[in-house]
Amino acid sequence: MKNIVLIGFMGVGKGSVAREIVKQSNLIALDTDDIIESMENRSIKKIFAQEGEEHFRALERRVAAWLQKEVKGTLISTGGGFFKVPNLSKIGTVVYLSAPFDTIHNRILSHPDAAKKLKKRPLFQDIERARELYEERSALYKKVADIIIDVSDKEIGDIAKEILKKVK
Repeated sequence: MKNIVLIGFMGVGKGSVAREIVKQSNLIALDTDDIIESMENRSIKKIFAQEGEEHFRALERRVAAWLQKEVKGTLISTGGGFFKVPNLSKIGTVVYLSAPFDTIHNRILSHPDAAKKLKKRPLFQDIERARELYEERSALYKKVADIIIDVSDKEIGDIAKEILKKVK
């Protein structure tokens, strides 16, 4: 079985959807940001602060190469910018989780742990810059996706079922 690669803007729910897919299937899940934090023994926020975004993107490309070579039949949730890795389509079936910016932002703000969720996303610290980034990326996500799932106003369980149905 091919890998399933979840892409989408930060905060759209890739991690939550991945956990639900695991519950509904026999898939194992990996998160590219978690892999990077383990490799570097520090948080994404610290990597950005200490080394900058370009270093972080290089780490993403390194993880992408490893995923393509070593990982099969796995659900992979990715960071918001991971879709730019040059070998994305070779890693697996790319599923874009789509929602309007305001829906994503409101979902983060209404989360019980909203402060932590925002702190974990360095590129979300400036809301207008985050909105611009969303606008820049939306068309690019669609371009690289094999499957597009609109997650607005849908329950996590239903999103997971829809993905599993479409990737079979």
